[in-house]
Amino acid sequence: MKAAVLESAPGDLVVVDDVEHDAVGPREVLVQTGAAGVCHSDLHYMQGKYRTRMPTVVGHEAAGVVLEVGSDVTYVKPGDHVVTCLSVFCGTCEFCTSGRMVLCAKRGTRRGRGEPQRLKRAGADISQFLDVSAFAERMLVHENAVAKITKDIPLDRAALLGCGVTTGLGAVFRTARLRPGSTVAVIGAGGVGLNVIQGALLAGAGRIIAVDQSAAKGELARSFGATDFVDASAGDSVAQIRELTGDGVDYSFEAIGLKPTTEQAFAMLRPGGVATVVGMIPLGTSIEIPGVDFMYEKKIQGSLMGSNQFRTDMPRYADLYLQGRLKLDELVSARISLDEVNSAFEEMQRGSVARSVIVFD
Repeated sequence: MKAAVLESAPGDLVVVDDVEHDAVGPREVLVQTGAAGVCHSDLHYMQGKYRTRMPTVVGHEAAGVVLEVGSDVTYVKPGDHVVTCLSVFCGTCEFCTSGRMVLCAKRGTRRGRGEPQRLKRAGADISQFLDVSAFAERMLVHENAVAKITKDIPLDRAALLGCGVTTGLGAVFRTARLRPGSTVAVIGAGGVGLNVIQGALLAGAGRIIAVDQSAAKGELARSFGATDFVDASAGDSVAQIRELTGDGVDYSFEAIGLKPTTEQAFAMLRPGGVATVVGMIPLGTSIEIPGVDFMYEKKIQGSLMGSNQFRTDMPRYADLYLQGRLKLDELVSARISLDEVNSAFEEMQRGSVARSVIVFD
């Protein structure tokens, strides 16, 4: 099958047509990939900012149609439409049974040492990226890596639920548990940041301030629910936030993954405020925060994939889209072929797109 392989990092993807998947195991699902989003998280690994085994087929935000299921699978059947999620869960550990599946250690969800791996090329094993490997014509995954969705939502829109939408909305609903009427700042108006913005709107935020270095993102952020826009290239964004609000915001969300913006997210809080870090901060980076601010009950916390419970979250988000309450069409900046994937990452780095989506035939 055709797939995009990362052979070394930093490096571009190599599109090949000789990747093979193994036979479907008892608790596995084979999915015909319909669409896959090009996510900034993939770029972190391609740039070597995060580590993964190589060679690997990159990609993790996808939707498709079930082709085959293992003998022990009852959740889905051939023909079902599904969204994949890297938050694959075992269902039995302490985190899973307490409702925090996103922190699952994934025991039993991966093939063990000595077993045939799910992907091969020329007889050699290929690592499965984030338990999904979505930049391929088919995905062989554990049954707990998929969520079944209605067939009414197009696959190129459904794919976005697999990471960007779930991460952004989940950071608002599940991690921060935003209170209606609150004042919010969202740093970064890219794919994830826009979903934080529309999540804050759905949660009833009273004021939503988008922050980005690209002034062109202002209108886009407003179309997703931002009430104000701060151009970070025009001066100190914390000072601009305080000028707008007086004493800062109740909630801030960092959706870029950088040391300065993380520190700014904490600095722009009012007393009692909560900063939620959604972006992937490069390995080895330390964050500096004034200790005295904790006396004012300010908090900073991380959010992994929006603290999701994706089996229930994703079908609900699909319903919100079909009701016209969740924007997905507007997130898709371009539909591309797999051969254009490296160009899509270049566009991402220029900050000119919300989301490029690979569409498979």
